[in-house]
Amino acid sequence: MDQNNKNKPNKPGGSKSNGNWRGVISLICWAVLLTAIFSFAGNYMSNSVRQSSSVELVYGDFLAMLEDSQTEAVAFDKDESILIITPKDGYTYTDSQGVTYTKTGEDDRGNIIYTYLNPIGKEQQTTLRFFTVQTESNDATIARLENTDVQILTEYEPPMSTLMLILINILPFIIILLVMSLLMSWMAKKGGMGGIGGIGGVGKANAKVYMEKQTGVTFADVAGQDEAKESLTEIIDFLHNPGKYTEIGAKLPKGALLVGPPGTGKTLLAKAVAGEANVPFFSISGSDFVEMFVGVGASRVRDLFKEASKVAPCIVFIDEIDTIGKSRDNRMGGNDEREQTLNQLLAEMDGFDPTKGIILLAATNRPEVLDQALLRPGRFDRRIIIDRPNLAGRLATLQVHTRNIKLAEDVNLKKVALATAGCVGADLANLVNEAALRAVRKGRRLVTQEDLLAAFELVIAGTEKKGSVLTEFEKKLVAYHEVGHAMVAYKQKNSEPVQKITIVPHTQGSLGYTLLMPEEDKTELRTKDELMAKITVSMGGRAAEEVVMNTMTNGASQDIQDATNVARNMVAMFGMSDEFGMMALASRRNQYLDGGYGMDCAQDTAARMDQAVKEILDKCYQTAVEILKENREDMDKVVAYLLEKETITGAEMVAIIEGRDPELVEDAYASTRAREEGGFRPSQPEVIEAPAKKVHMISQKIEAPEAPQEEAPTETPAEPENGAGESPEEPKE
Repeated sequence: MDQNNKNKPNKPGGSKSNGNWRGVISLICWAVLLTAIFSFAGNYMSNSVRQSSSVELVYGDFLAMLEDSQTEAVAFDKDESILIITPKDGYTYTDSQGVTYTKTGEDDRGNIIYTYLNPIGKEQQTTLRFFTVQTESNDATIARLENTDVQILTEYEPPMSTLMLILINILPFIIILLVMSLLMSWMAKKGGMGGIGGIGGVGKANAKVYMEKQTGVTFADVAGQDEAKESLTEIIDFLHNPGKYTEIGAKLPKGALLVGPPGTGKTLLAKAVAGEANVPFFSISGSDFVEMFVGVGASRVRDLFKEASKVAPCIVFIDEIDTIGKSRDNRMGGNDEREQTLNQLLAEMDGFDPTKGIILLAATNRPEVLDQALLRPGRFDRRIIIDRPNLAGRLATLQVHTRNIKLAEDVNLKKVALATAGCVGADLANLVNEAALRAVRKGRRLVTQEDLLAAFELVIAGTEKKGSVLTEFEKKLVAYHEVGHAMVAYKQKNSEPVQKITIVPHTQGSLGYTLLMPEEDKTELRTKDELMAKITVSMGGRAAEEVVMNTMTNGASQDIQDATNVARNMVAMFGMSDEFGMMALASRRNQYLDGGYGMDCAQDTAARMDQAVKEILDKCYQTAVEILKENREDMDKVVAYLLEKETITGAEMVAIIEGRDPELVEDAYASTRAREEGGFRPSQPEVIEAPAKKVHMISQKIEAPEAPQEEAPTETPAEPENGAGESPEEPKE
């Protein structure tokens, strides 16, 4: 068998040529079949209509009509043996049932009208068509007709050959099908609709192919994700220099999964890979595999990997892979389109050879819904976390987005990075763009620090409402509410510093707000005291309403919701409850989206958990009330100044409390920590480093603390009966 195969020449494109011939033969067969069906259907319908109104005369009766001069015209039918007879007016015909038909004329369409009496004696009209089958030759019939005054409507034509009839009937169908085939093949080559095998491009993968730096994005455009860039740089280096890895037996990873919250730059990183790699880069979304036809998704997966294998080494990027990679369960049937697509993807990832250099990148913000077979090693070998950037990452991201922005000399990006704790790269890009738009609206050619921080406030609170009018009581109520937040935050040790207090209504539903500047970068790790302080600050607004105004408003609804969420997390997930202790009552469901969790406890336990949450909230509320009662005089001074200015800074509030003139504060964005040594942030270093670089390992031995010494007894204790008494403890150094 092998020898025979070796002797046969391998013609390039041979299989493709055979496939084309098979397609042409198939077209011809279909054309013949359709023509036969249409011809049979047409003849059948024509015969049915003809038989319903046709009357056949024997040839002898036709000759008698000619002799009696009752024939007006004779026409030859398509069949040369059939003669169509048109009688003269007044001709009568009696059928086998005794009904007599009399010709009375023609209608507008040329049909001959005959009148007859129905069984009840009423006169009616109908159309009849007389024909006969000639028994003599056509030439003899024509000669007989020429000797009479009968009009010959159709001259006799010799019959057409059978081959010509077949060509006339079939050739149009063949031409139409060939034109459609050529059109579809041409559009398939152009990347359009697809050929005969994929009508409408249904089974064709719609992946965009990027080469080299066509995306316009490189790793220099991505900041704050150093760990992710390092992992992807290694993959790109493997594609460029596979020898130094294969020397020690290392294998190329098949896939890398980019996981993180929305807006952190997963797709941007993939585009940066396309800009850094000198290999083809296929980019496709998970939704592009889904169609209304069953089996289309699997076909597109096969087509994608087939095209990638042709140009390997290459990189394939699937965005939002959770669209097709959701976990399989028993609720879905075996013919489910999504499940078939996932199965084909799993098979393709197992099938391609890693030595060819095909790397699969995928991005998602819902890793918990992905199928476990998709996440196992050998398919996605790496999970790269693209998380929210820390302080150093936000600063680097701001520097990237402000490269093409004209900045004023007073711009301090470190302050903006501190104010934007928890923001992702997309938020920072939007912030810089809003600052530039604000500078243009103000008629400036440079973006100032005020524009950047005002843009941050625009994102969190919206624009100011110009036409809102508050009564004096409402303004006073809002002022005490906001100053209550600020005063509780200022008087607590573990709370964030206050930067701004305003009672100007904004578009996002708030009549005022208190802006707290995060202290350094404490977005990940929080102590119990810090969480309790955060709840207490949220309770400060409602506490001020009750302490000063002796009332309650719905303006504290968002504060109550935020405080309840923090307290519930403390009890359910952080183990900070005295009653439940180190017991997890809930688990995170969507870590990178809304951050919600589901309860993992019984209903009675959940009810007790609610009681524990209420105890925390009550305790924090009482703390806020006590702080405001102790500082009522200072709060009244700050509220009076706030009602006059409508917007004040944290430094101005501190100046009022300390008895200084608030008008002397020059910094429009100074916080309550600005008065301390070290400027804006006393604990902020000059050079921002990644948090991991601040951890230092030491090798010195740490001694355990000494135990407290007990006083020596005045009398020697008696020995125990068994004689195993211990000697008195010697004093320690």
